[in-house]
Amino acid sequence: MFNKKSLPVVLVIFVAGIFAAFQTIGLGKPPATKYEKILQQVGVMLEQGHYSPKKIDDAFSKEVFSKYLEAIDPEKQIFLKPDVAQLKQFEDKIDDEIHGSPLQSFKAISDVYAQRLLEYLAAYKGILDKPFNFDVDETLVDDKSKMDFAATEKERTEIWRKRLKYQALVRYADLLATNEKNKAQKDYKSKTNAEMEKEAREKVLQSTNRIAERLRNKFTEEDRFNEFVNTITSCMDPHTTFFPPIEKRSFDEQMSGRFYGIGASLRQEEGNIKIMTLVTGSPAWKSGQIQVGDIITKVGQGNEEPLDMAGYDTEDAVKIIRGKKGTEVRLTLKKTDGTTKVVSLIRDEIVLDETFARSAIVNEGSRKIGYIYLPEFYADWERPNGAKSAEDVAKEIQKLKAEQIDGIIIDLRNNGGGSLFDVIQMVGLFIDEGPVVQVKDRQGVPSVLRDKDKGVLYDGPLAVMVNEFSASASEIFAAAIQDYKRGVIIGSTSTYGKGTVQRNIGLEGGRSGLLASGDDDASANLGTVKLTLQKFYRINGGSTQLKGVTPDIVLPDQFEYLQYREKDNPDALQWDEIARAKYTPWSNGADISTIKQTEGGRIKSDSVFEQIKANTRLLSELNDKVYTLNLKKYQEEQKQIREIVRQIDKLTKTDKANPVELLPSDVSRFSNDEVKLERQQQWLKNLKSDIYLNETVSIVNNIISHNAIVRSK
Repeated sequence: MFNKKSLPVVLVIFVAGIFAAFQTIGLGKPPATKYEKILQQVGVMLEQGHYSPKKIDDAFSKEVFSKYLEAIDPEKQIFLKPDVAQLKQFEDKIDDEIHGSPLQSFKAISDVYAQRLLEYLAAYKGILDKPFNFDVDETLVDDKSKMDFAATEKERTEIWRKRLKYQALVRYADLLATNEKNKAQKDYKSKTNAEMEKEAREKVLQSTNRIAERLRNKFTEEDRFNEFVNTITSCMDPHTTFFPPIEKRSFDEQMSGRFYGIGASLRQEEGNIKIMTLVTGSPAWKSGQIQVGDIITKVGQGNEEPLDMAGYDTEDAVKIIRGKKGTEVRLTLKKTDGTTKVVSLIRDEIVLDETFARSAIVNEGSRKIGYIYLPEFYADWERPNGAKSAEDVAKEIQKLKAEQIDGIIIDLRNNGGGSLFDVIQMVGLFIDEGPVVQVKDRQGVPSVLRDKDKGVLYDGPLAVMVNEFSASASEIFAAAIQDYKRGVIIGSTSTYGKGTVQRNIGLEGGRSGLLASGDDDASANLGTVKLTLQKFYRINGGSTQLKGVTPDIVLPDQFEYLQYREKDNPDALQWDEIARAKYTPWSNGADISTIKQTEGGRIKSDSVFEQIKANTRLLSELNDKVYTLNLKKYQEEQKQIREIVRQIDKLTKTDKANPVELLPSDVSRFSNDEVKLERQQQWLKNLKSDIYLNETVSIVNNIISHNAIVRSK
């Protein structure tokens, strides 16, 4: 995602050498098959190009073996313990195969998997053919750390039964609730419990049939091999990934651009269709009810019966969700907190300019606080006049200064990063010239990337809002502002913690250079590796990797216990530090340490944030992946979860609306465009109820007051 113009020339030359190595390195006997060729080229790339490669030895081989079984059988319901014991003869052979030995491990695992899969496909219909008893007190364990492969076929069949029963229980409870809600309505035909139980099983059968069809016809040997290679690359670090040619083109396909959709990118994970990103300004974003991590369980066209998404792949799900402008699509979502919600959306053209920087003014008494929202560090280098985030933020600052604002808030919540060049330029808007970030490749010599533009565009009070999903370039910006003591960082306990950089490099005759993330190397007909090549460090010497940035003032939120950060992945590269760069902290403003102490203490005693923290912790405990199969207990648990979610939702909304307004210049600009004006008003509506913005405005207001006291002395 980072701009290739910002890379040191030496790095480009170094990585280009990887490709020369393909021609010169001794790999022993030439690979006999396409699979062996891919495996050996990936091995060379990892060992010679990765920033911090693990040694590809027996220990690495055993890690790949274990994680590959988990990748193709995540619910541990296909393989048996005796299968795993038999296959263990290959667990220390994968490293040898990467280095040129004949590929045997994958074939052996794939053959056993294919055989066991056929057994499952022959059994599930018989299980669903018999009624389930939801009065029995039993549980389904879905926590990988608490699960093991079945020892016998009988034990494995019991696992299948419990999984299918749980799916039927969820649908049965929904049918009971719907029946109870509508039974008093005229002309509504009430159903018996037996009818609803049968209907629930039929719905599970339909969805399982689709899963079976996909596994039978789409999860081919080649798909399993691609997963095998991707397991190898991801064992180096979570962001080093293998893409086969077709998947490379379709990966993270955005439901946006010149068609009509909802504005979200999807990915299939463990058989589920998951929301990965939202396009700002899109129907999904404007609803305020869809978040990253939500699982789409059903899709309905208007009032039609919704389709169960179980078993659908990403491409098929996208086709179902897309449609004509102005038509309704209804998504049934399993939220990250465990609840289920139905969201109705009207399809619209996705407007990409909604991802650009924009600003507003918060009228805090006699003071004006400027607010700038930046969803990503974008940079269009393909066109001379293309949008660039740093330039756009500079324009928003100029507009705010013209309104004589007293302070500025930069909102980087959910900003996943982008152009390195732009984040350096953007830091330069708030500091005089100086270092912004340090970059180190595997050669070990760090380079310091600097803001070379003398002067400061804005020198007043500054706050930066972040959360768990603020990553990469966002963390560089927040870290620099914090290290210079230029402003106060406000948000969740830490940012995401991604301090590494990747580039897409094609296998077999790929260009001898670097591709910016998202570029397509047409010659990479064996696939592409997104390879980790660099690591970022703060100017104080510490890495943003793993630890992220710890805000000066922590505001508890509902995502704290969801374990989405970099540190939650066991293969993530570790935190370390290098020498501190030479820089002079900001001295023209509030003492950040004083603000941190006074405001931080106030937040800790705030009853609202204490309740958010307590409810979020309780919610995480309820969603421990051990599920009851008893109807009454399930209904009680769901009622408790819904109540906690309702409380959190209420707590994160302000009692009194934030006094947020568009800038007069923007009101004039949008006055003749009703569609854009409506989108701006929707954006303001979300800000008006945002408790985190409310708290940040209060903190900035106190900083302004503190500065006034200091100046008066």
